[in-house]
Amino acid sequence: MPSTDDGRERGRLARSTAFFSFATGLSRIMGLAREVVAASLFGVSGAMSAFTIAFQVPNLMRALFADSALQGAFIPVFTELLEKGERREAFRIASSLFFGIMILLGVVTALFVVFARPIMGLFAPGFDDDPALADLTVSLAQLMFPIVVLLALSGVTVGMLNSFGHFSVPALAPIAWNAVIIAAIAGLQPILSEDDEIYSYAIGVLVGTVVQFVLPLPWLRGRGGQFTLSLDWRSERVRHVLKLMLPVTIALGLINLSLLINSLFGTLVSTSAPAAIDKAFRIYQLPQGLFSISIATILFPTLSRLAARGERDDLRRTMGNGVRQICLLLIPSAVLMAVLAEPITRLVYERGVFGADATDQVTEALVWWSISLPFQGVSLLFSRTFFSLQRPWLTTALSAANLVVNAGVAAALYAPLGIAGIVIGTVAGTVVMCVAQGVVLRGDLDGVEGPRTLGSAARMLLASVPLAALAYGAWYGLAEALGSSLAAQIASVGAGISVGLAAYAAAVWLLRVPEARQLRALLPGGRA
Repeated sequence: MPSTDDGRERGRLARSTAFFSFATGLSRIMGLAREVVAASLFGVSGAMSAFTIAFQVPNLMRALFADSALQGAFIPVFTELLEKGERREAFRIASSLFFGIMILLGVVTALFVVFARPIMGLFAPGFDDDPALADLTVSLAQLMFPIVVLLALSGVTVGMLNSFGHFSVPALAPIAWNAVIIAAIAGLQPILSEDDEIYSYAIGVLVGTVVQFVLPLPWLRGRGGQFTLSLDWRSERVRHVLKLMLPVTIALGLINLSLLINSLFGTLVSTSAPAAIDKAFRIYQLPQGLFSISIATILFPTLSRLAARGERDDLRRTMGNGVRQICLLLIPSAVLMAVLAEPITRLVYERGVFGADATDQVTEALVWWSISLPFQGVSLLFSRTFFSLQRPWLTTALSAANLVVNAGVAAALYAPLGIAGIVIGTVAGTVVMCVAQGVVLRGDLDGVEGPRTLGSAARMLLASVPLAALAYGAWYGLAEALGSSLAAQIASVGAGISVGLAAYAAAVWLLRVPEARQLRALLPGGRA
C-alpha cells in the first residue's frame, strides 16, 4: 500500500501538472491569437516566410543554449545539491552559469550581427533570386538575435524555480510574451510602410522576450541564496553541468534544426511554403504544449530526484505513467487535428490577406503534422528521462539519426510532394527517434512498462474511432446547416471537437483505460 507521503507527492504533482497545463494552454492560446493577428495582416507572403526563417535561426540558438538544453543539464545538478542541503553551493553554481552565459552569448550575438548575411544565406537558398527578400531575412534576424542571450539567462532562473517546485510564474511568463507581441503588431504595423510592416512582429518578439526574462526574477528571493558576481569555471560541479550540457545542447539543437530544414526545403518549393508549414506547426504546438510539455516539465525534477537517489523502480513507474498520460491526451488530439484540419485552419487563420489558397497549404501540412503528435510527446519525456539519469549522449546520437532521416526523406519527397513531402520527413524522423529512445531506455531501466503502455495505447486508438466519426459528422452537419460565417464556423468546429471528445471520454472509460480514471480523480469529487 502506498505511503501517505507518496500519496501527497502524487497529489502535489497532479495539481502542479493541472495548473501548469492550464497556464501553458493559456499561453498557447495567446500564441495562437498572435498567429491569427499576424496571419490576417501578413498571410503566407514572402515577408512572412522571411520572418519565419529569421526567427528560426535565433530560435535554434535558443535551443542550444537556453530553455530545455540548459535546464536539461542544470536541473539534475541543482536538484541534487538541494537534496544534499547544499543550497548556497547550488546558488554559487547558478551564478557562475548565469554570468558566464551572459558573456559568452553576448560575444556570439555580436558575431552573428556582423556575419548575418552569409549565415542566413545558408538557410534560405530559394531567396537567392530575390535580393529584397534575402535582405529582409538578414535584417530581421539581426534584430531578433539578442533574444538568445535573454532566453539563456531565463533558462537558468526558470530551472532554479522548477527545482524548488515553483512552476506558476515561469508558466505564466510566456502569456506576457505573446501579449506584448500582439500589442506591438497592432500598434506598429499601421504606422510602418508596407515594405517594413513585418518589423512590427520582430520588434514585438524582442521586447516581449525582455518582459519574459524579467517577470520570474522576484520569485527567486527568499530561497536561501542569491546571485553573486562569480565566474568559477574551475568548480568541478560547474564543469559537470557543462559536460552534461554539451550532449544535451547537441541533441536539442539537432531536434530544432529540423524546423530549419523544413524551411530550407520550403524555400525550394515556393516563397509561401516556409510560412505555411510554420503556421500549421503553430496549431500543432497547442496540444503539444498543453499536454506533453506540461507533463514532462512537471515530472522532470521528480525524475531527477529519483535518479539522484538511485530509485530506478520508482523512476521507471513515474516515467511509464507519464508516457501513458501523454498518449491518453495526444492520441485524440492527433485524430481531431487530422479529421478537422481544414475547418480548424479556416477558423483560425482565414481572414484579411490569408485566403483559401493559404488555407489549403496549411491544411496539407497540418494533416501530416498530426501523425507525429503522440510520438513527439513521448519522445520529449524519454529525453527528460535520459537527462535526469545524467546520461544524455545516447539520446544525442538518436537525435542525429532523427535529423538524418528527416533531411533524407524531405530531400527525396519535397519535389514530387511539395509541402507534404517536407513534413513527412519530420514525421519519419520523430517516429524513429521515439522508438529508438524507448528501446535504449528499456535496457537502462530494466524495462519501460512496454506491454502495459502498448495495451493502453491500443485501447486509446480504438476509442479514437468513434471520436473521428462523430467529430467529422457533427462538424459537417452543422457546417452545411449554418454556413461559413465566423459564428457558424465557431459553432460547427466547436461542436465537432466537443462531440468527438465526449465520445472518446466515454470510450476510454468503458474500455477501462487506467489513465482515464487517474484524470477523473483530479476533478472535484472525482475518484480513480
